[in-house]
Amino acid sequence: MTLASIFSRITGTGSALPERVVSNDDLAADLATRGVETSHQWILERTGIHQRHIAEPGVNTSDLATLAAKRAIEKAGIQASDIDLIIVATSTPDHIFPSTACLVQANLGNHGAAAFDVQAVCSGFVYAMVTADCFIKAQRARCALVIGAEVFSRILDWNDRGTCVLFGDGAGAVILQDSNEPGILAAGLHADGRQQNILCTAGQVSHGQVTGDPFLRMDGQAVFKQAINVLEKSAHDVLKQAGLSVNDVDWLIPHQANLRILSLLAKKLGISLDKVVVTLDRHANTSAASVPLALDVAMRDGRVNSGQIVLLQGVGGGFTWGSVLVKM
Repeated sequence: MTLASIFSRITGTGSALPERVVSNDDLAADLATRGVETSHQWILERTGIHQRHIAEPGVNTSDLATLAAKRAIEKAGIQASDIDLIIVATSTPDHIFPSTACLVQANLGNHGAAAFDVQAVCSGFVYAMVTADCFIKAQRARCALVIGAEVFSRILDWNDRGTCVLFGDGAGAVILQDSNEPGILAAGLHADGRQQNILCTAGQVSHGQVTGDPFLRMDGQAVFKQAINVLEKSAHDVLKQAGLSVNDVDWLIPHQANLRILSLLAKKLGISLDKVVVTLDRHANTSAASVPLALDVAMRDGRVNSGQIVLLQGVGGGFTWGSVLVKM
């Protein structure tokens, strides 16, 4: 293949969820012991969430990422040794360093592949996908493992009803391989650091102490408004880049943050809600894991098929956002 003819295609997907399922009723009962009032109906009406998966103590981001990776590798019909690039998108790494990607590499028995983490919060998987695509098109890699994985339950303030009901833990992965035929058709990544305070976890470790606020904080209304506006524009931008229209999109898989966001985004884009993959009700918001989790669910239940056009979108803290238009 010449450089001009190299593309990257998704050849396998996988996902992993912690065994523990926490329903809204379960969560409400637990929060009541802390003096925090909520209910299944309150959560459902505001978010669309019914349940979430929560990692047990001792289950780390790398554990979920490794399981998702093994399932993607199996689906792609390759060996772990075939992978020459590993990127993990996460805001909840196992350690400050080494990277979670290096831990996954060791777990898979892969030796020598480039491995690093990407941190763009809920946009992380989209950022990682675009990064891997660039490596492949530049002939710096031929087979990339791209993972979004989180244990957000570890950074939640369980006394803050406005955030703790929204998130869950999980991981999703894809295998990207070089190809003569286009797979990733167009992409766009963006950020606006001026909006950093509307969604952040501002704590850090310094001199052996946690300094600052170690919990996730969010201005829900500001995030809602920003998310709708930037995702709508980003969708139109990548479609124009690819020479396609909204009518060409078979499936929209946006970041699974809130059912109201998904519904309004679909309405603004003129896409039927029937063409939006929604896993938020089962998984809640799994940050960088949400898009690959939803993609894997839709691949395995037969909704997303080879040859279809899928629009993947992420939006999150930073403030970051981006879209990847993919031909499956």
